[in-house]
Amino acid sequence: MTRILASRRTRFQEMHIVETGAYGKALVLDGKWQSCTGDEFIYHETLVHPAMLHHGAPRRVLILGGGEGATLREVLRWKTVEQATMVDIDGEVVEACREHLPEMHQGAFDDPRAELVIGDALELLDGSDEHRWDVVISDLSDPIEEGPSFRLFTREYFGKIRRVLTPEGVAVVQAGPVSPAELSLHARLVNTLRAVFRQAESFCAYVPTYAAPWGFAVAGDRPLAALDDPAAVDAMLAERTTGGLRHIDGRTVLALAHPPLYVRRAIDEETCVYTLDEPPRFFGSGQLPGTGD
Repeated sequence: MTRILASRRTRFQEMHIVETGAYGKALVLDGKWQSCTGDEFIYHETLVHPAMLHHGAPRRVLILGGGEGATLREVLRWKTVEQATMVDIDGEVVEACREHLPEMHQGAFDDPRAELVIGDALELLDGSDEHRWDVVISDLSDPIEEGPSFRLFTREYFGKIRRVLTPEGVAVVQAGPVSPAELSLHARLVNTLRAVFRQAESFCAYVPTYAAPWGFAVAGDRPLAALDDPAAVDAMLAERTTGGLRHIDGRTVLALAHPPLYVRRAIDEETCVYTLDEPPRFFGSGQLPGTGD
């Protein structure tokens, strides 16, 4: 880090926005790197566009988390989208990102199709009408025990998402690292999704500033659309988005659909299902040394 732009303990978590030099500005929550301007497009394009492609023509999209606004930015590339609602529990983080990270949100918060809700994702899901959303994107911070989101990686939470999806709806989750030494969280999350949805698949992308390949999982109750024709995917992206993608195209999506053998084996062998009684919360306190109690 070369400079700290914002630093505070919010009601929910510890936040820093910093400059790094090589990779530009970065958001750090509870001591864990969230994204930076130098390579965030890899993470956010991978999180958003395969799920949107699986649906084909999403009109209503719900984003749970996503404080930087970059997930919202990618959703709004789709011409089919009529409403994109972003729900984040921590308004202080969102406001700091709006001020210090315009490179990430690129004005997405001001798009007339965008709705920002500062609140609890669980409360919104509980109060939402059934079968309302075409795509639900769970872009939450890691399940740190003292952070705000560890309960949102559970069977109960995914069940709430399933209830608010349209019959053709697709859910996508950021699902932790998939390096061999850190694979259990991802495998258990995919297994938990499979306990709720009829179909759930894993994919991953290497994010340099995470120093690890990062996992995602897409799920739905109808067979997920085959994305194995790069030319067809490129044609859909050209027709239905405003373009400007830097990572995702037909060939990249084809590669994403085929995770490495060791990842597939770990998922197939996994039996754990995360629940509210036994959620994932093994990352520790999230405190940076010398920054708090």
